[in-house]
Amino acid sequence: MGSKGRQIIGIDVDELLRMLNAAYASEWLAYHQYWLGAKLVKGPMKNAIAAELTLHATEELSHATLLTGRIIQLGGTPVVDPKEWFTLSPCAYDAPADPYVSVVLDQNIAGEQCAITVYNQLMTATKDKDMVTYNLALTILEQEVEHEEDLQSLKEDLELMVTRGSR
Repeated sequence: MGSKGRQIIGIDVDELLRMLNAAYASEWLAYHQYWLGAKLVKGPMKNAIAAELTLHATEELSHATLLTGRIIQLGGTPVVDPKEWFTLSPCAYDAPADPYVSVVLDQNIAGEQCAITVYNQLMTATKDKDMVTYNLALTILEQEVEHEEDLQSLKEDLELMVTRGSR
């Protein structure tokens, strides 16, 4: 990282790198959870849900890419061993062992809610201290909030369909 770029950060860089690597690990786990869920999902509305999960997987991978760039820019190294993702991630990885649509949606809604918390905490930690990371976290947070809304809307549609279909 450039000396001036590092000098203007008003937060401990090692702590910031720890937070960024935790978010990075979470994004890779989210990517895999979405990607695999899209392949395995079964039940009503599975095609619409699979399409949404595939889109979200692509966006989670993009988040990991953005985080990688910032970690390197700060002079750090992104987590290089995928086994460490589970330890570092504050968010759980919910394997889509039960591929029923509502189960997969619930798992991914929980993941998005955790991600919202992670990026909100990153924004709080960097506000007025590191505007580059703050803006990066804000950009990702906006998409995570949108993901939660998308998944909750699909869940509502599914519940309406199932409820009305059983009448």
